[in-house]
Amino acid sequence: MTLDDLNALPGVTGTPDAATADFVYNHTMIRVKNLEHALDFYTRVLGFSLIEKIDFEQAKFSLYFLALIADKSQIPADPSERHQWRKSIPGILELTHNHGTENDADFSYHNGNSDPRGFGHLCVAVPDIHAACARFEELGVTFQKRLSDGSMKDIAFIKDPDGYWVEIIQFTPVV
Repeated sequence: MTLDDLNALPGVTGTPDAATADFVYNHTMIRVKNLEHALDFYTRVLGFSLIEKIDFEQAKFSLYFLALIADKSQIPADPSERHQWRKSIPGILELTHNHGTENDADFSYHNGNSDPRGFGHLCVAVPDIHAACARFEELGVTFQKRLSDGSMKDIAFIKDPDGYWVEIIQFTPVV
């Protein structure tokens, strides 16, 4: 489909209001049961950088903001500057940890992929999907869908410690 075809679909505003020109899709939030396991997965397995933490002690929860940042020198060292910078960049992952959930063996969050369905997945694009999936195998990551599964051989899905699906795609066509 051409862009003109896409913009002609019912419900699509082909020319967004000028007032939205500087809007940035900033972040998606997911709740995590065991913060240590979640941080290990997103930082070690997927390469995110933790760029900000905000505690709400009275409400007994904390927010952890992560991003895939190739050039870490662009991350402001000053916490106030980093807070403002974090709000201006796209593609942030916010992990919300409700204190104490890690101590409840029966506690879990709904990942959106069982009934009733809702939220589906996050997605990370990689330069070499075969190398990334081989690394995930070596690290013992749980797969929802391997490259060899089903008819779509150019995508994989892995699961984070809370069962959220993370789609893995490649920037360029898969060969």
